[in-house]
Amino acid sequence: MEITLSSIVISLACVLVVTLSWSVLKWVWFNPKRWERILREQGFQGNPYRLLYGDSKDKARMTMEARSKPMSELSNDHFPRTQPFYHHTVKNYGKRCFMWNGPIPMVNISEPEAMREIFTKINEFQKPQVNPILKVVATGLVLLEGDKWAKHRKLLNPAFHMEKLKFMLPAFSASTTEMINTWDEMVSETGSCEVDVWPHLHKLSADVISRAAFGSSYEEGGRIFELITEQLKLAVPIINQLYIPGWRYVPTKVNKRIMQLDKEIKSLLMEIIKKRENAIKAGAKPKDDLLGVLLESNANKNHKIAISLEEVVDECKIFYLAGQETTSTLLVWTLILLGKHQDWQQRAREEVLNAFGDKAPDFHGLNQLKTVNMILQEVLRLYPPPTEANRTVCKDIKVGDIFLPAGVLVHMSLLHVQQDESIWGSDAKEFKPDRFSQGMSKATNGKMSFFAFGWGPRICIGSNFAMTEARLALVLILQRFSFDISPSYAHAPAVMATLQPQFGAPIILKRLSH
Repeated sequence: MEITLSSIVISLACVLVVTLSWSVLKWVWFNPKRWERILREQGFQGNPYRLLYGDSKDKARMTMEARSKPMSELSNDHFPRTQPFYHHTVKNYGKRCFMWNGPIPMVNISEPEAMREIFTKINEFQKPQVNPILKVVATGLVLLEGDKWAKHRKLLNPAFHMEKLKFMLPAFSASTTEMINTWDEMVSETGSCEVDVWPHLHKLSADVISRAAFGSSYEEGGRIFELITEQLKLAVPIINQLYIPGWRYVPTKVNKRIMQLDKEIKSLLMEIIKKRENAIKAGAKPKDDLLGVLLESNANKNHKIAISLEEVVDECKIFYLAGQETTSTLLVWTLILLGKHQDWQQRAREEVLNAFGDKAPDFHGLNQLKTVNMILQEVLRLYPPPTEANRTVCKDIKVGDIFLPAGVLVHMSLLHVQQDESIWGSDAKEFKPDRFSQGMSKATNGKMSFFAFGWGPRICIGSNFAMTEARLALVLILQRFSFDISPSYAHAPAVMATLQPQFGAPIILKRLSH
C-alpha cells in the first residue's frame, strides 16, 4: 500500500497531539495527584487539589480582603494580614501543611534547621521558575542559578566588602543630610510637623544607591526609580495570576507598557554607563563602586569572570530595585516602632549623642552602636523585607524526616518563623531589642532562626550596604529630631514586593534643641 505524504503528515500530527495531550494531562492532573499522595502519606495536610488553579483564587481573594482595611491597633502580630492564606492554612492544618500554587504543591517548611539546609543546598533547591514577565522587570544575580550565578556573585562580592563601604559613607551622609534638611524646613515655623516619612525614605534609598553604587545623583537616577516602580506595579498582578505560556507576547495594553518601560530604563542606565566609560577613556581614575567593578570586568576581555554589557545593565537594574526596597522598608518600620516605643528611641539617642555628639558619625563608630544595632535587628525580625522564600526541589531529596519529590515547591515563611513563640519565647511578637544583647545565637536559644537577609551562599549580597545605610540614617535623624506616631497613622503592613506600610507612615517630627 502506497504511503502518501498526507498520511505521514496526519500520523505525525496525531503523534504530536497525543504527546502534547499527555504532557498537559501530566502537568494539570497526574503529577499533582501523585505529589499530593506522597505528601499526605507523610502526614502533610492541605486542601484537595483543584484542577489547574489549586489555591490561587482563594489566596488572591483573602489577600484583597486583608488589604481592604487597616489593623485595629499597632500590633506586630500582622501575620494574618500580610500572609492571610498561609495563616489560614496553618491554622486549619497545622505546620505540617501544603498549599497549591496552581498545579504544584508548596510544602511548608518551618523548622529552622531544615530551612538552613535548604538555603545551603543551592543546587538541589533553586529559585522557582518565574513568570517570564518578571524577567523583564528584574533579572541579574537574584534570579540566576548554577555557574552563571557563581560567576556574577564572585564578580560582585568585592563591591560590597566592608572596606568599600567606608568609601561610600560620604555618599550615604550627603543623601541623608539632604532629606533631614528638607524635614528641617518643614518643621521650621512651629518646631514640629506631621510628615509622611515613607516617600522621603523611598527617595533617600534611591539617592544613596545612585550616589554610592553608580556615582550619580537622585536627579539622574530618580527617573529610573520612577520607571522601575511603575513597571513593578504593572507586573505584580500578572505574576500572581496563573501563567499562560506565551501570554507575554500578546500585545495587551499592560504588556506593551511593561516592554516600553524596559526600553526606557535600559536606555537611561546605558547613559550612566557610557558617561562613566567616557570619563575613564578621558583619563579619570576608575571608581571602586558597583558600576566601577562591573565595567572593569566588562572591559577586561581576559578576565575569567567577565560579563557582557547587557549583563552589566541587568545587574544595575536589579540593584536599583532590591537595594532601594530593602533599606527603605527597614527604616520606615524602625521609625514607626521607635515612634511607639519612646523608651527605646531615647536609649538609642543617648547612645548616639554619647558616641558622636552633634558631629557626623564615622564608619568605626557606627559599627560600635550596640543599642542601634539591636533595634535594627529586632525591626528586621518583626518586619523582614521579604516575608517568605520559595524554592523548587530539583531532584528527589530528604530533609530531616521529610521526603520531597522533584518538582514540588518548598515554602518558607520567614515572618512566621521569626515570630514563632516556640523558638523566640512567649514575647516573640513584642518589640524587645534587648533580646539581641548577647548576640543572635542567644536570642534564638541556639536555633539560629533569623532569616531577614536569607541564609547560606545566597545570603543577600547587599546586607552590609543596607545595614550601614540604615545605621547612618537613623543616627542623623536621632541627632536632629524626636518623633511620635501621628494619630492619623493606620497600621497596615502589606507585601508589595517587600513588606511596606500600605497607607504610608505619618510621623510627628519635633526639632531637638541642643
